Amino acid sequence: MSHPRHSEPLPLGTPEHPYSKGLMARALVAVGVPLGRGYELAKRIDQDLVERGEQSVELERVEELAIEVLGEEEGFEAVRRLRRLRELQELDLPVIVLVGGATGTGKSTVATEAAYRLGITRVTSTDFVRQTMRAFFSKEFMPSIHYSSFEAAAGLREPEQADDPVIAGFLEQTRNVLVGVRASIERALEEGWSMVLEGVHLVPGMLPRIDGALVVQCVLAIEDEEEHSTHFMVRDAGLDGLRPHLKYIDRLDDIRRVQDHIVRRAKRHHVPVITSTDLRTQIDAVLELVLASAEQVQRV
Repeated sequence: MSHPRHSEPLPLGTPEHPYSKGLMARALVAVGVPLGRGYELAKRIDQDLVERGEQSVELERVEELAIEVLGEEEGFEAVRRLRRLRELQELDLPVIVLVGGATGTGKSTVATEAAYRLGITRVTSTDFVRQTMRAFFSKEFMPSIHYSSFEAAAGLREPEQADDPVIAGFLEQTRNVLVGVRASIERALEEGWSMVLEGVHLVPGMLPRIDGALVVQCVLAIEDEEEHSTHFMVRDAGLDGLRPHLKYIDRLDDIRRVQDHIVRRAKRHHVPVITSTDLRTQIDAVLELVLASAEQVQRV
């Protein structure tokens, strides 16, 4: 089965399709070059093409110009990632990126930016799936999905039977939500779509095996409790109080218990855990996982 590629080919140009400075700048940003530096290098490549009377440029020449503009270390790394991005784009497979982690770890922001860099237009969350399921399944029929992940113990029919009701409720909710998540992924695979999916319910080891795609999974985590709490205040300010941070601060211990459980399962199932709270570092780490996975597939 042939699938449409998830993003435009790396814009090095051909006689039929001349080099595009704008697309090259976007490709450079996609592989982690800061926006201003990316446009500076793209402009230098454009100037070089005019001087040589060419409409396309080889990666070897891009590397020379990248070292000239960015310096040896940064230039070499940028072109190394460009090569790997081209390998990813040449794969005849959709790409499924799964970004998990507890509430307040930055999953949504990281997933959205990673999708943009990779040229993936479909981004969704397990919370969206849960909200959709709530419209079809009443609280009486499926109580767990009607609570936040860290409050799902309230949906347990016999919470006193659980060793840890917070985790038991979360896992029951996760099992229900993953039915809808699996359906979303299957639809993407049927259509040959690439997709970035984020959410607390992407618990390592609980999602069934996904065939017919390049699947990359990671977990975001915040090690410092105080720093974790500040994320809710920042999010609250950005959403004009739509998700009052005090609710999350009051339940921070439960949120972090859920995080500890997810991280333990990630380690058990060899899923990378990204603990940096710097946004650029997080996004670069996700991108690196995707490019490395594509490179590994190419070698097989």
